[in-house]
Amino acid sequence: MIVLVTIVHVIMCIILICVVLLQTGKGADMGAAFGGSSQTVFGSGGPGTFLNKMTTVIAIIFMLTSLWLSYFASHKGSSVVDQAAPPPIEQTVPQTPAPTAPAPVPAVPPAEAPAPQAPAGQ
Repeated sequence: MIVLVTIVHVIMCIILICVVLLQTGKGADMGAAFGGSSQTVFGSGGPGTFLNKMTTVIAIIFMLTSLWLSYFASHKGSSVVDQAAPPPIEQTVPQTPAPTAPAPVPAVPPAEAPAPQAPAGQ
């Protein structure tokens, strides 16, 4: 949609420039009054009314497309990265080792238990 509006905007810009350049200036009436050519392409009224209306219509279309494009330019994401879908987040559960039974402590019979040692200084 934005591409279509941009194309219409550029075409209207070129046509508006051409229509404005086709219009006669304010001093052209004086030249025609003093022996200038009275034959015109647009009829006896001259190009004034037709080109004025055409300029008005094209200028309105040009302004509307300008507003349209500026609105979409300001409300668009800031970059392509913002518009891209975020990568899926992999949630992994930490693997805990299975609880193991403590190693069996060998039972020492009381008769074979080592005698407590006395401190060396006594």
